[in-house]
Amino acid sequence: MAKLAFLGMGVMGYPMAGHLAAKGHDVTVYNRTFSKAEAWAKQHGGAAAKTPREAAAGADIVFACVGNDDDLRSVVLGADGALAGMAIDTIFVDHTTTSATVAIEMANAAKDLKIGFIDAPVSGGQAGAENGLLTVMCGGDQTTYDRVEEAINCFSKSCRLMGEQGAGQLTKMVNQICIAGLVQGLSEGMHFAQKAGLDGNAVLDVISKGAAGSWQMENRGTTMLKDEFEFGFAVDWMRKDLGIVLDEAKSNGASVPVTALVDQFYGDVQKMGGGRWDTSSLMRRLK
Repeated sequence: MAKLAFLGMGVMGYPMAGHLAAKGHDVTVYNRTFSKAEAWAKQHGGAAAKTPREAAAGADIVFACVGNDDDLRSVVLGADGALAGMAIDTIFVDHTTTSATVAIEMANAAKDLKIGFIDAPVSGGQAGAENGLLTVMCGGDQTTYDRVEEAINCFSKSCRLMGEQGAGQLTKMVNQICIAGLVQGLSEGMHFAQKAGLDGNAVLDVISKGAAGSWQMENRGTTMLKDEFEFGFAVDWMRKDLGIVLDEAKSNGASVPVTALVDQFYGDVQKMGGGRWDTSSLMRRLK
């Protein structure tokens, strides 16, 4: 069993770190609000640290799942950052959804200190984190990846190295592009069914067994019909992710018109006060 650290005790990081502890690893956690780290340590029997550097000291692998590019920099760099507490030949694994640019930036900072780095964003949302069923897409070198795969598998159902540094983040961008289009299509379909006077649940039952079926339909279709959006991945987070996608698309020349349009639709939902609603709340915008 390894000595590990986990930075970020949000709705994703808290259960992810819990799975590591449940597998017998020695886990120390850090959170900007220290009381959350203390609560985790009390629940899972690990330790709580007051700085990323303190959490990382002596750890074989340091995991992080924070908010955005700047949040990642704040826990990695500086006198109290994780890298300052890590030893040569240890590894930093970042599960935050960030830009590929910052992933490469952090990897280079780690490399200068002879520390390995894997960018490893996740898909599956809060439920996936709680149930240990996340999908993890990684960027980095094969040797470093091989050393962390077993630990990542503690909270994932699928983990794969997609390429060099930044490839994990680029793959997550593809994931978000696909989700944006699917959720908008599902919203329009369910809205159409209601306007046509159809039994929405019966429609879902039939079409989910054909070519229209998807994870979104299976897990969000019925709750959309009930106008329930108080769970899952928040609109604010999706807009952050789609902003990263659109910036990257400008850089690499990719054409993503539907993604850009759905991003605007999510902006409308935010104006409705739905920033913390689940992403399936696109349907509420149609009413």
